[in-house]
Amino acid sequence: MTTVLADRCVFGVIVPSTNTVVEDEYYRVRVPGVSFHTGRIMIRNARLDSAQAFERFRNDLSEEIGRAVESVLTCEPDHLVMGMSAETFWGGADGNAEFERMIREMSGLDVTTGASACHAALSALGVRRIGVVTPYQPIADEQVRRFFTELGYHVHAVRGLRCDSATSIAEVGPAEIRAAFAEVDGPDVEALVQAGTNLPVMGVAARLEDELDKPVIAINTATLWHAYRSNGITDRVPGAGRLLATL
Repeated sequence: MTTVLADRCVFGVIVPSTNTVVEDEYYRVRVPGVSFHTGRIMIRNARLDSAQAFERFRNDLSEEIGRAVESVLTCEPDHLVMGMSAETFWGGADGNAEFERMIREMSGLDVTTGASACHAALSALGVRRIGVVTPYQPIADEQVRRFFTELGYHVHAVRGLRCDSATSIAEVGPAEIRAAFAEVDGPDVEALVQAGTNLPVMGVAARLEDELDKPVIAINTATLWHAYRSNGITDRVPGAGRLLATL
């Protein structure tokens, strides 16, 4: 539904309870007439310092996501946006498609996932050779690589920052993010991509685009761009990267 304050679109946003970045970055580039309302997935153990810990985190997501969706549906949103990305890359292209099907079935709404948004953004930009930065452990980096490879992208490199908890991801500073992008860049790389929605990359990515003269896709920018465009919101937003500024 639309409201007095959001007469264009009401977005439901699903985030892990450990996430402190998605809402802030979304509101930085909110356009008039839209609103964001979060359903939070209860995460009881934020540790991500091993493959086993990452699987426990995923189990929490699987067990709790239904309650988060049910909660946010009470504000009657028009569209759901997944403010969490690891699960959307898991299982490659088919895994993301199944995840989207599950959320649509739960909610009765169209959904934007991080994996689909990144693919749509890269397709709109017409690029196939990419470097990827994540906050993840190798177990999740493998899933990110698999997703893009299955869709025909050449993945030059994936740099996982191996953050030891879901909350510590938000503590990674601009210098470390820049260094990670430099590691996965190269003369044949057409675009840089970031996964992991609690990694604060939106501002860094926009500045790097100007410096490198190539697209740098922050996942929170990609999901918001995809959600806007999927709902007929075509406003151009300067200062947040070429996706929102030009496409």
